Order: sequence, then structure tokens, then C-alpha cells
Amino acid sequence: MTTGYIWHELYGWSDTGSGGLFPADAGVGLQPISHHVAHPDTKRRIHELIVVSGLVDSLDRLTPRHATEAELLRVHTREHVDRIRHESTQAKGGDAGDGISPFGKGGYEIATLAAGGVIEMVDAVVSGKVDNGYALVHPCGHHAPSNTGMGFCMFNNGAVAVAHAREVMGVEKIAIIDWDVHHGNGAQAIFASDPSVLTVSVHQDRCFPPNSGFLTERGEGAGFGYNINAPLPPGTGDDGYLYAIDTVVVPALRAFAPDLIVIASGMDPNAMDPLARMLVTSRGFRAMTERVLAVANEVCEGKVVVVQEGGYSPLYVPFCALACVEALAGVESREDPYYVVVGGFGGKELQPHQKEAIDAAAALVAEI
Repeated sequence: MTTGYIWHELYGWSDTGSGGLFPADAGVGLQPISHHVAHPDTKRRIHELIVVSGLVDSLDRLTPRHATEAELLRVHTREHVDRIRHESTQAKGGDAGDGISPFGKGGYEIATLAAGGVIEMVDAVVSGKVDNGYALVHPCGHHAPSNTGMGFCMFNNGAVAVAHAREVMGVEKIAIIDWDVHHGNGAQAIFASDPSVLTVSVHQDRCFPPNSGFLTERGEGAGFGYNINAPLPPGTGDDGYLYAIDTVVVPALRAFAPDLIVIASGMDPNAMDPLARMLVTSRGFRAMTERVLAVANEVCEGKVVVVQEGGYSPLYVPFCALACVEALAGVESREDPYYVVVGGFGGKELQPHQKEAIDAAAALVAEI
């Protein structure tokens, strides 16, 4: 089995400024801080752990390219693309669109390299150059709908690549599985009326965006029923997430039978993340990846592309991502030294209220 891998040093040069979640503002008591919460060092640390662990030697390194304007416009509006490009030329850069997602001068070029990196990985997997792949790109993209960026996302990298797979490579049906702790609102909105793209988001209930990601959001028109949300209660751990994979994600994939599976892989459900309240460990991420791979072998010849999304603990995110890449490659390179701590956290077992919430989402699979 061959696993593709993409990283580029420019991803680590994305400039998110010195604010926290909001820009520094002395007038309201918001102090500047050396690292914005979405600083790229966490992604860089993933890459360095993959290299130092020796896992990189088992991967097929691919070279990313910039997404073209035409490729971005398949899913984004002209106004959004033009605004990001223009603000990227300014001395202090701009914001993706929601006031909390800053980017520095030249951010457009880094963002197009992220989207283009995912396109390259999709090309490699669909063409059979590699069996599956991990696109470690930055900035992330899953929150961006067609007309704006938000939630630290400028362009929707995964959606751009999905549109490329359909329109250029002739892939008929694609499933996007999003297990970032925050709702995968971007793909949901972009493909809301498209029955050829199944979107499934497993996320912390009402974490971000606010008031988004409910069971009742099912898609629109011809796409109704092809969007499933599984909002999980805070405190859900490995057992709850695996129950959601087994009862929602895997049955949905079997029912839909896609030709390609794209995983929007945020590592922020991890038990040490500052922007969420979940209890997933590296072993949980490994098991989730293995379960999706197993069903992918049944329905689409194992064609899986994993796209890096969020994750904000520079300490623990690298070990969670490493576990995912190990699962893709069928290799174990290094033990998780934090598991002796996070593996013992109380409450990570499946709780009755968590099961109830997941069962409500599982009931929607029958309508695919």
C-alpha cells in the first residue's frame, strides 16, 4: 500500500498576527500574544514529528502546486477570490472574512498552495499513483462557504479538490467526512443541493460556528438527505467518536457507495485542545482512520484523501496526526508519550446521553 504525503514549508509561513481569537485591542483588555491561536507552528510540528519518527520514509512525498483562479471559482465567488487576492497585497494583509481570521501579506499565495496541494493529492489517489494520501496543508479550509472565509479558513481546500475531481477527473460520487471538532459548515453549504456529494460532519455540538451543525440541516432540493450532522455533547471521547463512526459514518458510506472519500481531519477533538471540550486520544484518531479505510476498501478501492484541518494544541496534535498517517500507511512508528495522561482521563467512555445524540444522527442514514 502506498500513501501519498504533502507538506510545503510555505504552509508554516502563514501569518496570523499577534492576537488571540480576536485581534489585540488595549481598549477592551485584549493583550497581544506572540502566537495567534491558529498559528501554523502546530502543523509544522506535525511534519517534523513525521520526519523524526521515520514515518516519512514509508510515504510517497508529492509536490503541491498553486490552485488556479479557475479552480477556486468552481466553488467560490469572484468577489471572494478577488478580495482575498487584493488584501493579500496590502502591507498588513487582511482577514478571511469574519474578523477573527487574519492573514499576512502574500497570504493569497499560501492559501492557493494549500488548495492546490489537496488537488494534487486527489489527482494522485484517483489516478492510482498512490492508494491513499494525507495532505498536510495550511491554512485549513472546511469553514469557508462560497462567498467568504471564516474560522481561520480562506478557501475551502477540500471542496475545491472535490469539484476538481468531479469536473476534471470524472469522479461521479464523493463523500466528505468531517471529524474536525467544529462543524463542517463550508462543504455543507457548497454542496447543499448536490446529491452527488455526501457530507457528514461529526462535531462538538454548537462549538463553532455558533448555531450551526444541527440534525435538521439535511441539504436542499435534490441534495436533501445527502447532508448528515452528528452533533456530539462536550466531553465525548474515543468510545463516543468510534460509536459515531460505526453507526453514522460507516453505514452512510455503505449506503452512498462513493467513488472517493475525502476526510476533513481536524485534530481538535483531542483531549488537550484549547478550542474544544472533547476527549479523543491518538488511539481514537488511529481507530477512526482505520474504520474509514476498511469501508473504503469495500466501496471505492480504498481511495481516501485526508485533508488537514484544525487542531490547536502544539503538544498533542502532532501525535494525533501521526496516528492517522500511520493508519493510512499501515505502519507504526512511535508510541504516544501523552497517552499515559490523556488515556486515563475520566469520562471518555461512551455515556448514555452521548449514545442518545449519536443514535438520533444514525437514524438519518436510512434516508440516503
